[in-house]
Amino acid sequence: MGKVKIAQYWGAGCGGCDVALLDIDEKILEVAKIADIAFWPIAVDAKLKDVEALPDGDIAVTFYNGAVRNSENEHVAKLLRKKSKILVSFGSCACYGGIPGLANLSNSREILEHVYNHTFSTINEKGTIPSPEVEVEEGVLELPVLYDQVFTLEDVVDVDYYMPGCPPTVEQINQFLEIVVKHVTEGAPLPPKGAVIASEKTLCDECGRKKTVKAVERVYLPHEIDIDPDKCMLEQGVICLGPATRAGCGAKCLKANQPCRGCMGPTAAVMDQGGSMLSALASIFKVSEKETQLSEDDIIKMMSQVKDPLGTFYAFTMPKSIIKRKVREKKKIKEKVEVRQ
Repeated sequence: MGKVKIAQYWGAGCGGCDVALLDIDEKILEVAKIADIAFWPIAVDAKLKDVEALPDGDIAVTFYNGAVRNSENEHVAKLLRKKSKILVSFGSCACYGGIPGLANLSNSREILEHVYNHTFSTINEKGTIPSPEVEVEEGVLELPVLYDQVFTLEDVVDVDYYMPGCPPTVEQINQFLEIVVKHVTEGAPLPPKGAVIASEKTLCDECGRKKTVKAVERVYLPHEIDIDPDKCMLEQGVICLGPATRAGCGAKCLKANQPCRGCMGPTAAVMDQGGSMLSALASIFKVSEKETQLSEDDIIKMMSQVKDPLGTFYAFTMPKSIIKRKVREKKKIKEKVEVRQ
């Protein structure tokens, strides 16, 4: 039996997912027995034209990590989809938008203006901002177009499997690679299309901390208190997204005495991870003996303790949330003004 082809691509992300694949250590030798790398920009010298020359469906499995942030990310996503039998949304940026997804709170013009003209260390006397096309003596130089919105991989192409995590754990990667190896060598069946390679439970189910169901009277940042390593983070007033996050990471952050930030994304039963977490927090937050007695001032006082609410509750899932992005309804405002006139 000849070897199959595999590929890995790095979209809008930090590169941790590429490193995670290398963390599987000797397991990579099992993969090497059955597969050749057709495309992996940080590991092998293959070009896009090499992928374009392949027959459609010639790549057995592609792992696409990172969000879709610009025209190049989208082009490569569509190309690899066409050339691959199996496309895996690899890591939380590809699955939910990840940290790059917080850019949906601005548009591309605002981001470029800030980065090239207003950061502390920037000196840009001419106020130059990169353009997708620039004519020089040698011809036209091109850059990818930065989109106004950050997209997940499934927003632009059909996805077969999802493997969340920032990055996915070695256990998740090995679990999926074993499935692929058995499929290629023994004809074993693959998981159903759309399967998530992670637990269906919440992180609280695999966290060993004790719960006593005490009401929380105020919110702390992790550095503001000495966190008891045996007690539930939430019950100590530290916002931990465990109740609203899929298990499967082994609660590694909690074992290091740091709260969960939600990188594994929501379980299948949750529509909006941030909304689910707000609900969990509200259920243990003590403001009054009777919730019906909460005044608007009480609610404002409670929420003012949460620093950076969007960054706290939607750090990894903004593009997949109900909110998705900041929108300015200029047209509707203009229409209202015209009607009043």
